[in-house]
Amino acid sequence: MDLHFIWKAVLIVFVGIVILRIGGRKSISQLTVSQTVIMISIGTIMIQPVSNRNIWITFVIALLLVLTLVFVELLQLKYDKVETFFSGKSVLIIENGIAQHHNLKKIRLSYDQLEIRLRQANIQQIADVKWATI
Repeated sequence: MDLHFIWKAVLIVFVGIVILRIGGRKSISQLTVSQTVIMISIGTIMIQPVSNRNIWITFVIALLLVLTLVFVELLQLKYDKVETFFSGKSVLIIENGIAQHHNLKKIRLSYDQLEIRLRQANIQQIADVKWATI
């Protein structure tokens, strides 16, 4: 019985951890759209060596994806227009304790969803918030 898939699986886990550490430590809820796309892509290609694809080419591709992501994030820090393109601009949703309904509609966030987010942050009333952005 050919057990080469065992060492491939172990190697995929360790190399995957290293590559994702290069990409940065964030929870899924904190990922931007570009980070989410990269992480899903990495997950998809990292499993391909198990189906008899070249494991080293897979690792190089995954590393290139993460390095591209890091490069884009550095560009976002340096240039506001790049940040606006990839991440968008922040939107004021609470000002002086009053929810900005027109801005909530812009970002497709209901009043109830806003209240849920505030409760998760241990804020009981919108009036307690001077201002908030998303």
